[in-house]
Amino acid sequence: MRRRQTALAAGLLLAMSLPAFADPLSGAALYADVQRYDSFGPHRFGSPGAERALAWIAEELERAGLTVSSQRFSLPRQYDFQAATLSVGNEARPVVPQWWIPERQATFALTAPIAATDSGPAADAFVRLTLPFDRGAYLTAQHVAALENAFARRPAAVLLTIDHPSGEIFTYNVDQKSPPWPVPVILVAPKDRPLLERAQQSGQPVSVSVQGAWRRDVAGRNVVGRLDRSLSHGKGGRWLAISTPVTSWFTSSCERGPGIAGFLAMARLAQTRWPDVDLVFVATSGHEIGHGGMEHFLHDGAPAPDATVAWAHFGASLACFAWRRDGERWVTDREVDTRQRLVLSSQAIETTVMRRFKDVAATPLLGARAGIGELRDVQAAGYPRFFGMAGSHTFFHTPADSAATTGPEILEPVIRAFAETLDDAIR
Repeated sequence: MRRRQTALAAGLLLAMSLPAFADPLSGAALYADVQRYDSFGPHRFGSPGAERALAWIAEELERAGLTVSSQRFSLPRQYDFQAATLSVGNEARPVVPQWWIPERQATFALTAPIAATDSGPAADAFVRLTLPFDRGAYLTAQHVAALENAFARRPAAVLLTIDHPSGEIFTYNVDQKSPPWPVPVILVAPKDRPLLERAQQSGQPVSVSVQGAWRRDVAGRNVVGRLDRSLSHGKGGRWLAISTPVTSWFTSSCERGPGIAGFLAMARLAQTRWPDVDLVFVATSGHEIGHGGMEHFLHDGAPAPDATVAWAHFGASLACFAWRRDGERWVTDREVDTRQRLVLSSQAIETTVMRRFKDVAATPLLGARAGIGELRDVQAAGYPRFFGMAGSHTFFHTPADSAATTGPEILEPVIRAFAETLDDAIR
């Protein structure tokens, strides 16, 4: 029901057509884009939802007057996850594999007990493992080491709970180089821990069913929009580069939506607000499984660092509400969730960035520390003048992230700070 209502609301807003919003930086215009992104469903790399989002972004860039192209590339692999459940008796819960699942078990069904103890051999049984939530987004060596200790018990599979404060399933970003796990690693939500504990104590068997498929050489694309004014006046370019990731683990509407809304707002302003520079916009894909899209753009398509006036990056979770549990319900405080919300800037423009973002509640990371998310790739490529935002929120990397986790009133001040910083960078 919520999905149908969200899709209907997005359709009504779009029926107004974005030119109806006089100011692309208004909260209403920005939130309309978040709702449209939300309506496409999960946005994993190579999925129909990701392709629909990219096609929509391309249409909006063209409508804003940019020359739009697709930068085609492929990643070596992707797991196309469809559905998974864990059942104990008559009780069933949704679960999700942690990438990368063994190729031979892309689709499988398994019924087995949970090993009675937390150590020793566990052949033909599930092993339970709980990891603390470390507020990170990426699978680390410490996580892998804990899983390897579980694999040493020779289990049939591992039931992994990451102790996320929302109680929801939480997953980590991965890369293309890591080998698949030797047995499936199945993510179980913290809120479903009591079900596992009862099964473990009673010896009652647990059934896990997973449907999915491995793919090799998986096609994807970046969407690139340009206003190359140097072609008309015959001079060397002075470039603004503006980027945002599009793909994500789930629907991820506040992880990705505010950044995409800000990215599109900059495109709609570009023709008239910044007439004296060249602009390139890139909406990247593949972020959650190795940053593939940004790597391809930096290798082929990005302006040279010494010709780039500034690089603005709209990263994750720019403007998300704070949420608290109220009995069995989640209720919003309607205040911004500032946990790990970061303003990022290279040293060369940090004074301007800090002035423009002074009213945005966030932690500044400056200079060498500012290489977070895809800005780490921009920084490594030698761009001296970059800035952006990144962060997490209550439902970051969980299936519960929806358009309800943000709103017009918290989107507008953040995106205006981006536009004003670009004004200053040109001056």
